[in-house]
Amino acid sequence: MKQIRGIEERLANYPDFRQRVEHLLDIVEGQEGELLKADDVEEHLDDQLRGLGQELIQNWAQTQASRQESFWSSRPGVSRKEKKLYGG
Repeated sequence: MKQIRGIEERLANYPDFRQRVEHLLDIVEGQEGELLKADDVEEHLDDQLRGLGQELIQNWAQTQASRQESFWSSRPGVSRKEKKLYGG
């Protein structure tokens, strides 16, 4: 059975993601003093969310690659192919 963990515990594993989420919360709570107009907030949020999306996709891809490598490395009879170096 999958153990339920709190968001604090989960975010502890991803400090960069946590920092981005905290920055988004600062915006929502009005902590970003230079953002006085809705257009400025919208533009800033668009940039932040686009960057967050790219970061999440990259982390997901790395996780998937690690899982696949672990899966195939643990299977008997499967060996990693390496490029042969020819001297001539």
